[in-house]
Amino acid sequence: MKRLGVIILLVLGLFLLFLPGCGKSSVEQEITIAGSTSVQPLSEVLAEAFMEANPGYKVSVQGGGSSVGIEQVANGTVDIGSSSRELKPEEKELGLKEIVIARDGIAVIVHPSNKVEDLTLEQIRGIFAGRITNWKDVGGEDGKIVVINRESGSGTRGAFEEIVMDGEELVESIEQSSNGAVRAAVASDPKAIGYVSLTALSSDVKPLKVNGVSPTPQNIKDGKYPIARPFLYLLKGEPSDAVKAYLDFIKSEKARKIIEEEGVIPVN
Repeated sequence: MKRLGVIILLVLGLFLLFLPGCGKSSVEQEITIAGSTSVQPLSEVLAEAFMEANPGYKVSVQGGGSSVGIEQVANGTVDIGSSSRELKPEEKELGLKEIVIARDGIAVIVHPSNKVEDLTLEQIRGIFAGRITNWKDVGGEDGKIVVINRESGSGTRGAFEEIVMDGEELVESIEQSSNGAVRAAVASDPKAIGYVSLTALSSDVKPLKVNGVSPTPQNIKDGKYPIARPFLYLLKGEPSDAVKAYLDFIKSEKARKIIEEEGVIPVN
């Protein structure tokens, strides 16, 4: 009996020893996403909802800018790249698959005290090209216009240049590294003007009408607001099963509701 007891204890010991290993056998399947700082907040919310519904997965989301996301997915550093602008011709040659997950508007913003309510695309282009330098020339009070731009490589800046600037160079100006930083800079300067993703709007800045149209989700959906762009996920090669599961999730009704709640326009 004593020998039997020893054997039972040994068996139990071995069972307990290998029990943690059994837990590790179901390793979390990891998905990495990087790129546009405009897409990043949406990706974070979608990733959180996906992981809540699928405990076996871990989704890591990082920013860095659209150009970084395109580069990293092209060289295999991440599973999914994100971009908030259309791909350039040379980027289209990288063999990336483009998935439009939503559409977003770029709001042109000023300080709430600014009397200007509406600008044409031509006036906005003139301001950001440095040809219009005083607010009085566009219906505001006398004062030098302080231009706030996003940094080079930003998807928001790339989309703004493509849609608004029509080949003209942006004037040398203050540059910020995120939508939030642009918003904060404009909110602190009554003479400033900048542009942010629709998702970054808040009450401390005033979005301007463009060509008489307000930057609202409905106007973007209807194609009325002129400064709009896609939110893209980018893949290189055949996606893993984990990535396929995540992409299936973002097509779901639950994901659609999340996209709407985040202030951007679902595409499915």
